[in-house]
Amino acid sequence: MASRFSFAGFFIRFICALVLVFATYNPSGYSYYDWVINRGDSSLPLLILAGVVLLIGWIIFLRATLRSLGPIGMVLAGALFACFIWLAVDFNLVSVTGEVFIYLILVVCAAILGIGMSWSHVRRRLSGQADMDDVDA
Repeated sequence: MASRFSFAGFFIRFICALVLVFATYNPSGYSYYDWVINRGDSSLPLLILAGVVLLIGWIIFLRATLRSLGPIGMVLAGALFACFIWLAVDFNLVSVTGEVFIYLILVVCAAILGIGMSWSHVRRRLSGQADMDDVDA
């Protein structure tokens, strides 16, 4: 059955979320954000095409995450990761100034999206309850 939850499936969803987040923005200077800001002689249709593709990806991920986690679940996931980051900052493992902190925030965003894309599978395995989208007609 293709809809079964596996860690490989979660990992693939997480990697796709990482690609989406880091393609949109990252501090390295190679992202859609930097491309728009430093457009220069870039082709406008190509820029808009890439923006539409990224927008489609964001809508797919955000919609699935909102449907499976809900707004409260997204806030709770964000709060959980924020506490871990706060703990890392408090133990001087990470500084809030610098690129490492930005990368950490981007990975957390991707993790929340990856969890959101996988949560319906996890909930079904834990509770035995299926979402309406999972029921065959």
